[in-house]
Amino acid sequence: MKKKRVLSFLLAGLMTATMLSGCSSNNTDSKSTGTESTDSAATVTEPAASTTEPDENAEIIDGRFVETRKITVEVYDRSNDGGSKPEDNFFTDYIKEGMLRDHNVEVTYQIVPRWTETEVLNNLLAAGDAPDICVTYSYPTVQAYANMGGVTDLAPIIEEYWDYIPNLVNLLTEENIYYDLDPNTGTLWAVEARLFNRTPVVLFVREDWLNKLGLSEPKTMEEFEAMLYAFKDNAELLLGADADKMVPFSITTDVGFRMMDISESYIPNDITDKDYYIYSYDDRKLMFPSTKEAMRKLNEWYNAGLTWNDFAVHTDSGTVEGDTLIKAGYVGSLIQNSDQPYRNGDDGWTQSMMRMAGDDAAYITVAAFENEAGLYRKYMSSPVDRKVFFPASNSEPLASLLYLDWISKQENLTFLQTGEEGANHEVLPDGAIQSIAVTGEKIMNSQYNIDYTITCNGLHLENEELTLKSLALGYSGIDASYIERSFDVSEYSIRNIPHAVVGEIEAEQGMDTVLKEKRDNLLAQAVVASPDKFDSVWDAGMRDYLNSGGQAIIDERTAAWEAAYGDKVMLD
Repeated sequence: MKKKRVLSFLLAGLMTATMLSGCSSNNTDSKSTGTESTDSAATVTEPAASTTEPDENAEIIDGRFVETRKITVEVYDRSNDGGSKPEDNFFTDYIKEGMLRDHNVEVTYQIVPRWTETEVLNNLLAAGDAPDICVTYSYPTVQAYANMGGVTDLAPIIEEYWDYIPNLVNLLTEENIYYDLDPNTGTLWAVEARLFNRTPVVLFVREDWLNKLGLSEPKTMEEFEAMLYAFKDNAELLLGADADKMVPFSITTDVGFRMMDISESYIPNDITDKDYYIYSYDDRKLMFPSTKEAMRKLNEWYNAGLTWNDFAVHTDSGTVEGDTLIKAGYVGSLIQNSDQPYRNGDDGWTQSMMRMAGDDAAYITVAAFENEAGLYRKYMSSPVDRKVFFPASNSEPLASLLYLDWISKQENLTFLQTGEEGANHEVLPDGAIQSIAVTGEKIMNSQYNIDYTITCNGLHLENEELTLKSLALGYSGIDASYIERSFDVSEYSIRNIPHAVVGEIEAEQGMDTVLKEKRDNLLAQAVVASPDKFDSVWDAGMRDYLNSGGQAIIDERTAAWEAAYGDKVMLD
């Protein structure tokens, strides 16, 4: 029976959980020899074609429905200036035409605002108006509606139609397909998209400012802080008449994300897998006890005039920062996604900054924050990304699976990620793909069209070599050396955190929005507090956060770990 696949996968996970023995985290202390983008070639053997013989009454023959089926698919609306309609454009037409041709399935897209996706998706699910295929970064949202009967259990559906989805299996592997399989109930509420080209958030520093001041790249916290003071003290030299606009280190209201590189350096190097799991519900590291001291350092910088002093008054601080500070050339350093300064071609940060501040204006990545063991420690989880699920209102599960399989087929995935040759890219003699800046109907609303490749985040071409070469060329107008440096994490000591298979955590459900708001408010208030008020502001905010649900999550995660693993504190 096909059910045996899920049972075998679940049993293997349970046996592993039972048999794993604790070992020292020193095994993960050696520095990485390259980026995590080796996942770009993480494929399994090409699946064999289905040998199922359709009968004369079959609803689907040779992969096509006999009668046309219709499905709706969620797509993010990023409100990009100059972008195309996310639900109706060149790339949606490509998918619609392909799905109708190959599977006789009509596809309609339903937009969800990217930056309020959790709240909007909650409303759609509550009203029974959610699209047939939903995608979210929030698994607790999925779990909460699953408990109310609002989400389809994918385990039996995937088992029944396994032979129809070889491309999906090949791309995600069973690890990502069954990542969210509940060890206690055997239910599977979502499959996890696969994250390729994995890199941590990194620190960016203005290379031209370092050169102008004769400074070396900072390699320690002390050197970084000295650099910030040097930027501030030499604002007139660096910015001339705009010296009063100097921002040595920039942050936004998403303080936790913009401090991640620093916050992780404060985590004790010998933290156990158990403790990491217990405190990692909040992806900005708020619940880690060490985060308070990291934020104290930021509070010190803020009060010394080393950060953007107006960040907390802008609800759209990320947009204001990028459009009015970074593009104008006023920001000396910041922490961001590893390719953020190089995105969006002519309208991106780097090219805009070069027009304003000179051709040599550019950011380089720097490792400057060592932990107490002297390591540039970064913590990375399994290569999972967005959660793809079907609401209970989905009456076309097979058509929906065929959609996921279609966008996961390498030929279709490559086109969606790179676009049309001659318009979106050109192919170099060595086969590498060089991107071309695009306006008009063939523009991509997101990097590598990730809003349409919802099973894949990150460039994933036919092989690793081609992917790595093309990555370096994938940023129009940016010298490839900056991209290669940004994706090279060899200076970092990567610790891969194993997946804890413990089942449902009820305390997390429905808490995303309220705890996120409390977290962001706490962090912003703590940063702007006077130094003598920092402890009281932080402690009061943390009490409120914990009393509002944070402590219940810690307690339930602790109990779930101990129920699954007993007294073990390490999983590998």
